[in-house]
Amino acid sequence: MPGLAPASVDEKALLVGYLTQQQDAFRNAAYGLSDEQAGQKAARSDLSVGSLVKHAASVQTGWRRMIEQAPALVVHPGTMEEAQERWASEHTWLPGDSLAVALARLDAESAATSAAILAADLNTSVPVPQDVPWFPKDVPAWTVRWVALHLIEELARHAGHADLIRESIDGATMYELMAGREGWPATPWLTPWQPATS
Repeated sequence: MPGLAPASVDEKALLVGYLTQQQDAFRNAAYGLSDEQAGQKAARSDLSVGSLVKHAASVQTGWRRMIEQAPALVVHPGTMEEAQERWASEHTWLPGDSLAVALARLDAESAATSAAILAADLNTSVPVPQDVPWFPKDVPAWTVRWVALHLIEELARHAGHADLIRESIDGATMYELMAGREGWPATPWLTPWQPATS
């Protein structure tokens, strides 16, 4: 994928193009990492490239279900304590986690989320679940359009986290990783990333 989202006069195609660009950013950040490197942290938090890949898949699952079930209200299963445990798990690279498995889940969820947006009426009301403490209590509903834009914003924020963490691991940056992953030819201003040789 080029470094910029594709231009389109179709609103859904434009939204999905931007969403796809952010989904792809996680694959670029993870490119060439081992499972051990995927769990390396750069700060005091438990965030790593691997845990961000897990979170990018999980967050899309929740919002996609809201799109698919709209205009019905989605009731989140389980207790708030169980939700917090799931949240902690997806923000942590656990022993036995596999980058290949996490990326496969991300790919599947990314495709399903894009398909859900393309199939939906962007003006459909998406009721705001009132059992989620960080959701607004004075807003009865969003629209599918709002949800799509929110997903782009959330994935972009976390893709930036993944870029910084990846750079702290081996110095690799987004464009050289993208070039290496997609097989771009080397140019005077960009050398595609390759694994270091010993």
